[in-house]
Amino acid sequence: MDANVQEMIFEFIGGLGIFLFGIKYMGDGLQKSAGDRLRDILDKFTTNPFMGVLAGIVVTILIQSSSGTTVLTVGLVNAGFMTLRQAIGVVMGANIGTTVTAFIIGIDVGAYALPMIALGSVLIFFFKSKKLTYFGQTVFGLGCLFFGLELMSSGMKPLRTLEAFHELTLSMSEIPLLGVVVGTVFTVIVQSSSATIGVLQGLFDEGAIVLTAALPVLFGDNIGTTITAVLAALGASVAAKRTAATHVIFNLIGTSIFLILLGPFTTLIEFFQQSLNLDPKMTIAFAHGTFNVTNTLIQLPFIGFLAFIVTKLIPGDDSAVEYKPKHLDPIFLQQSPSVALGQAKEESLRMGELALKGLEETSLYLNNNQQKHAELALQLESAINNLDRKITDYLVKISGSSLSESESRLHSAVVDNVRDIERIGDHFENIVELIDYKISNKVLITEQALEDLNDMFNLTLITVKQALNSFDNMDREEALEVIQKEEQIDQMERNYRKKHILRLNEGICTGSAGIVFVDIISNLERIGDHALNIAQEVIGKESN
Repeated sequence: MDANVQEMIFEFIGGLGIFLFGIKYMGDGLQKSAGDRLRDILDKFTTNPFMGVLAGIVVTILIQSSSGTTVLTVGLVNAGFMTLRQAIGVVMGANIGTTVTAFIIGIDVGAYALPMIALGSVLIFFFKSKKLTYFGQTVFGLGCLFFGLELMSSGMKPLRTLEAFHELTLSMSEIPLLGVVVGTVFTVIVQSSSATIGVLQGLFDEGAIVLTAALPVLFGDNIGTTITAVLAALGASVAAKRTAATHVIFNLIGTSIFLILLGPFTTLIEFFQQSLNLDPKMTIAFAHGTFNVTNTLIQLPFIGFLAFIVTKLIPGDDSAVEYKPKHLDPIFLQQSPSVALGQAKEESLRMGELALKGLEETSLYLNNNQQKHAELALQLESAINNLDRKITDYLVKISGSSLSESESRLHSAVVDNVRDIERIGDHFENIVELIDYKISNKVLITEQALEDLNDMFNLTLITVKQALNSFDNMDREEALEVIQKEEQIDQMERNYRKKHILRLNEGICTGSAGIVFVDIISNLERIGDHALNIAQEVIGKESN
């Protein structure tokens, strides 16, 4: 290999590595400075599509990655925190947010890259304050970004004289679609649209590529950046898959529109370049910004239509768990504490339904070892924890109001029941972990043991369901039946332990299988105890 070519390749790939590290490190610093409130920003500020776009812009600026924002959004949709329509707005905003990096590069303070790295290092290593350390990370990352760009630029300088590269850029000018493919493939490889834009800014600055060839590459970069979200959504819920598909469709539509209007768009960018006296790097930044902002403005009114298209493309029931409370309206806290108390009771019953569903999914996981049941059970447990916090906060606010004696009793019953339901969630989470252990360590549970577990699971499910029903209707008869069933569960646990010891003595069952078996029936017995607590609240209220 020619020494010059080797030097060119080494400078380019080394520069690219430092650039990608810089973006990641800068994003980490900004993210920590923001106090990890990113989920809150997305959760609270996505009330309508326009606010969703703003949230997408802010979060992408903070983490310096549109892919990161989209992956975060896919996660929130998957968890039921966000609807598809809200998510589409965030995805659109993420595309605008990512242009900020191009503008930072356009400012071109490359000469100060090394002092910035030095300053960042001093702040990271010599100061105890977390805020200064995070600021140091941001400055260090920014310095690496510029230093990486400088290396890439010097690596790309000889490209102007390479005949093959000259022919490629000519082809991209004549066949814009080729430029789109180049931009897409490069972004997929480096997993960063900012890196593609950075390289493009460097090439354009060196005069190695003309504007008509650079713009299609810029469009392709937006398609390439969607791959990360697609990968993140592969194993996720239907709604999450739809969010990732929206990201792809949004960028494909935008690219198609701008390819058709490539002539006028090129003229517009040339007009910006001359009238605002832009240097080459800033010209590309303006092109990137104009493309993404215009694309969002064109498609923003059609969010409903985009949601309709992806729903048709990816059919299926949306099985996302609804994390947010449905009944806890703050208006009742002032207007009518007794209505608010009724709402809290309704929400606690909904929480109970999630616990029942989680138990069912855990039982299915035990029998068929399918990961989807474990994932759903853990999602449900997470939703139960969220509702536990929200309902408890709501009940604390109600407790300050003047409640009658019977309302005070109901208030304390709801407080206790919420705690019991949350504990049921913890126990089925324990069982999921035990089944995970069983699968990963290839622990074999005998047919007899599995039959015993299923019997106990079924009785526990019926008991919890009946306990929740008795609380819903304040039905003393049902509550008394729960007490009887709970005694049966206790008896079952004692009997099954004895049977298990016999199996162990006979050598039918292994020690590790025994540990899994005993721990599962122990957790089921504890779930029975919590069902009993709920029933006793009903009997306690009735007898008062």
